[in-house]
Parts: sequence; structure tokens; C-alpha cells
Amino acid sequence: MAKKPVRIKDIAKAAGVSIGTVDRVLHNRGNVSEDALKRVNEVLDKNEYHPNLIARSLGSKRDYKIAALLPNHLNDDYWGLAYQGIELAKPEWLHYSVHIVAYEFDPDLASSFQEASSKALKSKPDGVLIAPILYNETFPFFKNLADKAIPFVLFNTNIIESNALSFIGQDLYHSGRLAGELTCLGQTGEGQFGVLHVDEDLNDSIHLVQKENGFRDFIAERYPFTHTIVSLNRTSSSDFSFKKKLANLLSQPDLKGIFVSSSRGTETAAYFLKEYGKKEIRMVGYDLLEKNIAYLKNGIIDFLIHQKPQQQAIEGINCLANHLIFKKEAKRVNLFPLEVITSQNLESYIANQAEHTVINISVK
Repeated sequence: MAKKPVRIKDIAKAAGVSIGTVDRVLHNRGNVSEDALKRVNEVLDKNEYHPNLIARSLGSKRDYKIAALLPNHLNDDYWGLAYQGIELAKPEWLHYSVHIVAYEFDPDLASSFQEASSKALKSKPDGVLIAPILYNETFPFFKNLADKAIPFVLFNTNIIESNALSFIGQDLYHSGRLAGELTCLGQTGEGQFGVLHVDEDLNDSIHLVQKENGFRDFIAERYPFTHTIVSLNRTSSSDFSFKKKLANLLSQPDLKGIFVSSSRGTETAAYFLKEYGKKEIRMVGYDLLEKNIAYLKNGIIDFLIHQKPQQQAIEGINCLANHLIFKKEAKRVNLFPLEVITSQNLESYIANQAEHTVINISVK
């Protein structure tokens, strides 16, 4: 369950005292009866509140500003979930005078990222949350943040040389290895595997390259002489040669399975498998998006590796806000588990997702 913001009136109500009494206890101003002091401290202890930190946050008149930089949520359901996480975090942290503003960009346009990052910098943020999916474009932005001593947190994609305060997300190399293991389950004999990157520029998408490297390494270690891997990359929806190449791959009688490196690409690849009547081909993709769930239910997709973009964004905001307000030391790498969803555990997983959405306000 999410922790509620600490408010003086809530502490006062629970202790049965006035707001003024709580304020005097928190700020150690005296003039409080022994009984009232005991009751306030019991409430603080019961809820694991740290009076000094509460007083520091409540007594500070400073506003904090966090800029969240991510791809446009209207064009991709995956980033829509990340945007939802940011929206969920906003009202919780607003109680601590933390203002969160999202700056969105078109991931297909370097100029769009440059414009969004420039706006974020001009807002003079105290901290920045960023999904650095455009590898080459992010380095000048990282330098600007470092020059201005602005702490920043990465989510979704880790760029080690960025010197970020923290990274929040999955180990993408091992995510690719897991996809390789899932694709190979129960497979026998020689054959081919396909790796699909859909609507992505691999020269600027280190996160997808890491996944493919993990996939290839797993296959090479387990089946070094009996399997080949064909990698296809559709750079945009106008790349009409991709459909022909994919049709050729799907026509191969020894094709064992397909790994799709992104959530949006998973939907596209599943559509083609359905159109070509290739339901028997093993398919591994990403994330619980609406259309991906439908393809999982009808057996076109066999496994989805869920990256939990909503919770990644929430954890990123939590990390920055706790660092700024409470001076909490950030965990350098916060890895999410690699969660595998099938048609069999789908409903129970979805039913329990809400319980794991946490706004973590660290006042201990």
C-alpha cells in the first residue's frame, strides 16, 4: 500500500491533540504537557515517522521542481504507462512542495529531444528523471546537468558512463538472455530464430542492442552449431522491404521462434504472425499493453516479459524527491525483476498489480 504524506493535522487527530501542539513537538519548542507529548510520540513511533525529518520538510518553505523527460505518451502505450506513473506521483509529492513537470519528445526525431531537454533545463529543475532511449542525443544533456550540478535519475535504459544518481529498470542484457531461454523451451533439432526490432534506429537504441546481445549469447552458449539467428530491423512504418523480409523469414520451415525487442514492436510482429497463420511459431515479446494482452490470450504471443514502466517512473520520482528533501542516499542501481507473463498467470498478475504501486516517501 502507498504511504500517505505526513500531515500535521493527521498526527494531531490520531493523538487527540491540537495542530499547534504537534507543531511544538516536531520543532522542539516546549510548552507541551507530558501527556500530550507522550501521545504525539506514540503516533510518531507507531507510524515510523522521524520527527526531525518531518519538521525539516514541513518547516522548509522551499519548493522543489522535478523535470521528467520521456517519449510522448500519446504515441506509444508503453510510455503511456510511464506517464501514468508520473501522474500518480504528482499529488503525493505535492504535499512536500515537490512540483513534477513532464517534458515529452518524439523518439523518432533528435531535434524533438533537443527541444524538450532545452525546455526542461530552462525550467531550472532541482532534479531530472529521464528515459535516455536516444543514446547519442543524451550525452550533451548529461553534461549540461553535470555542469549545473543537477542530480538526475535514469529509468528504462541504463547508460553507465552518464554518472547518474541512480538507474531504475531491468538488466536488459539478461532480459535478452531470458528471452533466449523462453524461445528455446522444448525446442529440438536444428533451426532458425528471428530477432525483430520494429520502428527503431539501432544506432541510437543501446537498450535494444543490449537485449539482442543477451539473446544471441544465450543461443550461442546452448546451441552453438545447430541454430542460426536472423535479425530484422524496421526503421519506420514506411520501410516496406521489412514486410517482404519478414514474410521470407516466416516461410522458413525450420523457424523455431521469434524474439521482439520492444513492446510496440511486439504488437506489430504478433499482427504479422496472425496474418500469415503462423500461430505455432514461438514468440517472446514485451509488456502488458492492451493489444499484446489480446495476442497473449489467443496464443499468438507465448511469453511477455513485463518491464513495469509505470512503477519504474514512480520509483524514479521517489528516488529524486527523497534525495532532494530528506537527503537520502540513492541506490546506484535499482533493478526490477524479470517477470514472465503467460496466458495462464495473466489474470492473477493483473489483479495484483495495483497492490505493488507504491509512492515511497522515506521519512524514517
